[in-house]
Amino acid sequence: MFNPSRDQVRDFFIDTWRKHQTKQILTPLESIALNWIQQHPEYHGVLENPESKSKDFSVDQGQVNPFLHLSMHLAIEEQISINSPPGIKDIFQTLAAGSNPHEAAHEIMECLGTVIWEAQRLGKPLDNNQYLDLLRQRVKRH
Repeated sequence: MFNPSRDQVRDFFIDTWRKHQTKQILTPLESIALNWIQQHPEYHGVLENPESKSKDFSVDQGQVNPFLHLSMHLAIEEQISINSPPGIKDIFQTLAAGSNPHEAAHEIMECLGTVIWEAQRLGKPLDNNQYLDLLRQRVKRH
């Protein structure tokens, strides 16, 4: 399992944005990341600022961690592409039909964030059943 460090994740997104701006060839994963970076122009300044690599983003102060946010977009895109957990692809398509793919990804992200937080809090593995239940609740609201 790929488990990059905080610095590696931040370097990946910063380097992807830099490579795009200097018209360098991107890897397939960088191309996917670039798509999400482009959909979040509010993060471009962060990716261009060398000090961002060491910055802490405080949820308590209402700050969104752009590196975490972009990483979750990549994780969700991977989940959808391989339909794991089973059913997430159909759930995504249903959510996207009611809004758009980016908004649907953000709805999934809220559910994923909840189950990740819960798993960390309890020191247990991520509960895919809880994740799918939260996602199905979202679908019912649409």
